[in-house]
Amino acid sequence: MLKEKWNKLAQTENWVSEALNQMDEETMHDAFYKSLEFGTAGMRGLLGAGPNRMNVYTVGKATLGFAKYLKETFSDRSDLKVAIAFDNRHQSVEFAKVSADILSGFGIKSYVYKDPRPTPQLSFTVRDLDCVAGIMVTASHNPKEYNGYKVYDETGCQLVDHKIKRVIELINEHEDETTVDVSTSDESLLEYLGRDYDFVYEKKVKEIQLRPDEEKKVSIIFSSQHGSALPVMSDIFDELKYDVTIVKEQAAYDPDFTNTKTPNPEDKASYDLAIEYAKRFNADLILSCDPDADRMGVVVNHKGEFVYLSGNQGGSVLQEYLYSSMKELDLMPQNPIMYNTIVTSDLGEKIAKSYDVEVKKTLTGFKYIGEQIENNPDKDFVFGYEESYGYLIKEFVRDKDAIQACLMLAEAANYYKAKNLTLVDVLNSLYDKFGVHHEVTESVAFEGEEGLKKIQTILKDFRESNIESIAGVKVVEKQDFLSGKTSKGETIDLPSSNVLKFLLEDGSWIAVRPSGTEPKCKFYYCVIADSDAQAIKKYEQFSNEIKEIAQL
Repeated sequence: MLKEKWNKLAQTENWVSEALNQMDEETMHDAFYKSLEFGTAGMRGLLGAGPNRMNVYTVGKATLGFAKYLKETFSDRSDLKVAIAFDNRHQSVEFAKVSADILSGFGIKSYVYKDPRPTPQLSFTVRDLDCVAGIMVTASHNPKEYNGYKVYDETGCQLVDHKIKRVIELINEHEDETTVDVSTSDESLLEYLGRDYDFVYEKKVKEIQLRPDEEKKVSIIFSSQHGSALPVMSDIFDELKYDVTIVKEQAAYDPDFTNTKTPNPEDKASYDLAIEYAKRFNADLILSCDPDADRMGVVVNHKGEFVYLSGNQGGSVLQEYLYSSMKELDLMPQNPIMYNTIVTSDLGEKIAKSYDVEVKKTLTGFKYIGEQIENNPDKDFVFGYEESYGYLIKEFVRDKDAIQACLMLAEAANYYKAKNLTLVDVLNSLYDKFGVHHEVTESVAFEGEEGLKKIQTILKDFRESNIESIAGVKVVEKQDFLSGKTSKGETIDLPSSNVLKFLLEDGSWIAVRPSGTEPKCKFYYCVIADSDAQAIKKYEQFSNEIKEIAQL
């Protein structure tokens, strides 16, 4: 039935007709066998025609449900306002405008950025302009064929489960996305935000500095990966007089990501061009943001070798610099707390506790960290992070913030350079103190309907199997976050989530979960050993056995 309605739509809309004509049988099935799911992290998918694709009609349907949710939730307010931002992807401008148009039909005002802007800036804008919600059009680090849509609450945090559940119900009340009117708008309820408002956000970012008066001696290569980070990041670095060279080939807003092998900071290939720059200019540090600038990666020039820091390693180094500086400068608050996730390395927790910083773990997804910040006003937030290159320094943003992280890592590198140390030296000193922690995240992609079934089968098999040891190391505890129970009969005080975690006798652990945004199964390894060589060997043994169990 839905396919017939899209065929009818093709008679009046050329882009729909062209898209349908280009589909082979397999693509056609994938585009129509289900509707694109609006899940706990919003929705993300391939661009194109059909209910299982990102297009103005599926975005319109999502916004229709979200608008109903806002009217229902804030029925006592007559001045509903929503902030909308987008990154550099194909159709992002159209999706942002359609969202604003549909909101206007409900009498809701929209503040829409004129040009691509970072996700954390959207979160800040929601809070600063007293909005009841935010919409971010982005597919994060996904390839160019994708786009996505995320929603934020009045605190600037992505909607957590009990809120998003109602949004999903209201979205699903409207079964046929092709009947959503995406053509009407009330321009009086639309206000565009430009460069002037960037400076409001930038001012807050600059306030996170711990050593603003230190002479800047560190040299930096910066890449925005064709995404949204460049305007604000350039402003900040220029004003603070950092020696920064921009990777010019990756500076333009290019939805095809022409001059980068991948915009994903988790992939070493994304740094290839920046490393060429770093070699040419003998730079100390490479900083790179993903397209919507909520995640960032770092490469360190350590004695002439360019060393990639993982998300866990970057978080560990940041914490050591933050806490040691706070202690030295007498800036450590009375009740400091750090938040990270259940699949983040244990090294960060050990660092935090060595500085008497309380640690609280959440489920995977930065929205849970944002929720904890809001729910614990008696605690003094000092840091939040997750293994997938997401960091937050100050809580005026309630999502991961690559802009803040870039500035703080630049400051840390500058501070340590004055002591003839690199960030790798700092990381090695942490290994000397707490043991080598070797963390790896493996993602196995699956395509289409059968792929989603395979992921569920993998989790089911791990859940039902009685795994007593992995690569000869005893499993001392299995934590099932779906049932909320451990193998020891203890209750897990977190919302239900399809995650399994195996704690091993040597202090290492392995976790398995489906990705919340992509058709992937993710395997997390935190391996503890006495040396790098021992840790790598142990990881390889663990990984091989896990693949055998999962039949990969």
